[in-house]
Amino acid sequence: MSALLDSLSAGFDGDAVQRTLLDDVLHDGLPAARNESWKYTSLRALERRVFAPSQTDVAVDADAIADIPTPRLVFVNGRFHAGHSAIAGLPDGVMLRPRSDAANLTSPERALPPATAASRDAVFARLAAALADEGVMLQVGDGVRASDPINLVFLGEPELADVASHLSHLISIGAHASATVVEHHRHGQAHANLSNALTRIELAAGASLLHARIQDESTRATLLAHTDVSLADDARYQRVDLELGAALSRHDLAIRLQGTGAHVSANGVLLGTGRRHIDTQLGVEHLGRDTVCELLWRGLGAGRSRTVFHGGIVIQKGADGADARLSNKNLLLGEGAEIDTQPVLEIHADEVKAAHGATVGQLDPTAMFYLRSRGLTESDARRLLTSAFCREVTVGAPAAVRDALTRALERSLATLDLE
Repeated sequence: MSALLDSLSAGFDGDAVQRTLLDDVLHDGLPAARNESWKYTSLRALERRVFAPSQTDVAVDADAIADIPTPRLVFVNGRFHAGHSAIAGLPDGVMLRPRSDAANLTSPERALPPATAASRDAVFARLAAALADEGVMLQVGDGVRASDPINLVFLGEPELADVASHLSHLISIGAHASATVVEHHRHGQAHANLSNALTRIELAAGASLLHARIQDESTRATLLAHTDVSLADDARYQRVDLELGAALSRHDLAIRLQGTGAHVSANGVLLGTGRRHIDTQLGVEHLGRDTVCELLWRGLGAGRSRTVFHGGIVIQKGADGADARLSNKNLLLGEGAEIDTQPVLEIHADEVKAAHGATVGQLDPTAMFYLRSRGLTESDARRLLTSAFCREVTVGAPAAVRDALTRALERSLATLDLE
C-alpha cells in the first residue's frame, strides 16, 4: 500500500458501509500510468506523501473571506467553522446545514457515492465517500426560488503538519425550484494540504441551478474533486469553473441528462502557471429526448505547467433530438508548458445535432501587431488578448455571479508572466 493511502486510512472513523468502501479502495490502490483516465496525470509524487487529519482549532485568516457575502457556510481545512458562517435570511423551504448536523441525514444511501463515482477509476471519490464526516447539505423545496447566491467557502490554512480533508456534499433542488450556488476555494496562509470532495447534485423536474466554482487555492495545495449531476425533465443546470490555483488539481465532472428537455451549460477556464498541473475530466451523457448541452472551455499554459482536458459527450440510444456542442480552445504562452486536450463524441441515436472541437495555438500575431501599432507595449497587448480569450467564458454568466468570476479571473491574469 502507498504511503498516501496508509496515512489517509489511519484516521478512519466511519460505519460498516464506509469500512467496506475503504477496504475496496485499499485493495485496488491508486490508478497506474496505464489507466486511460489518468494517463496524463501521474500520481507517483502524491502517493509518497503523508497527511495527518485536520484539527478543530485551526487559526483562520478572516481577511481571506471578508469579501464573501452571506448567506455562507465556511469550512476550514474541511472542518465546519460556525464563527465565520451565517445563514440567516434564507427563504422558507431552503435548508442549508453542515453534514455534521446528523439530523440532516434522512436516509443512509446519502453516504454512498453516486454511480459514476463508484467506478474503479474514481479512487478519490470513493475515498471521500469512505472517509468524509463533513460537507454541505443544501435542499431547496419544490417551487422555492432562492434569489440570493448561496456561498460555500472552503478555506485552506497551514497546521503543524500537512493535513487531508474529505468532504461529501449533497445539493438537491426541488421541482420548479431555483437557486444559485457559488463555491469559493481559497487559502489564508500558504500551505501544502490535500482536499478531497465528492458532490452529488440532483435537479428535479423543471428545477434550475446556477453553479459557479472559483478554485484559487495555495500554490502548493492538492485539490481532488468529483461532481455528479443528474437532471430530470426540463431541468436546467448552468455552471462556470475557474481553475486558478493549487499545485495539483483534478476535477471529474459527470453530468447525466436523464429527463426530456434537460439542458446543461458548462463553461470553464483552466489557468496553467508555474509548475501547476490541472486536470479536468468532463463527461456529459444524454439519456432523455430533446436534451441540450453547451460546453465552452478555455485553457492557458504558461511557465512549465501542464493542462489536461477531457471533454466527453455520449448520446445514448433513445436520446433523439439531442443537441450537443463542445468547444475547447487553448493558448500556449510558454515554451515549457504543455496542454493535452481530448474531445470525444459518441452517438448512438438518430436525429441529433452534435459538434465538438479542440485547438491549441498561440496569440494571433496580426492582433498583436494591431495593438502594438496603437501604442500598447508587447506585454500589455499579450495581457489584453489573453484576458479577452478567457472572459468569453464568463460573459454569458448571470449578473449574480459574473462580478465575482470576473474579479477572480482578472486577479489571476494580472500575476501571469507574459513576457
